Amino acid sequence: MPRGEIDEAWIEEAVRRYRRIESLQAEFDRAVATVEVTVRSPDGLVEVVVTADGRITDVRFLGPLHNRAPRDVAGSVRAAVAAAADAAQWAREKLHNETFTAYRPLTGA
Repeated sequence: MPRGEIDEAWIEEAVRRYRRIESLQAEFDRAVATVEVTVRSPDGLVEVVVTADGRITDVRFLGPLHNRAPRDVAGSVRAAVAAAADAAQWAREKLHNETFTAYRPLTGA
């Protein structure tokens, strides 16, 4: 194509792909807000449910607390929350890869 001419087919493809990316982004945003991952503290005392966007939706104590020191319970909570943050990041990356796997960059060939 001579320099300075507009490649209308390329522009139409770019617009179509842009719309598809917008659609995939909306799908991804919905998924990260709803997909949940459950993790436990290493001692099994605390269970945390977190969405892929990092929002903690539930915290459960799976054993009795009356015979545990407050410092130990706090440590279990911190460990479970840290694991939840890691799990949320893992879930986001997995969802991103699944959502955008078919995307390929547009080239001007």
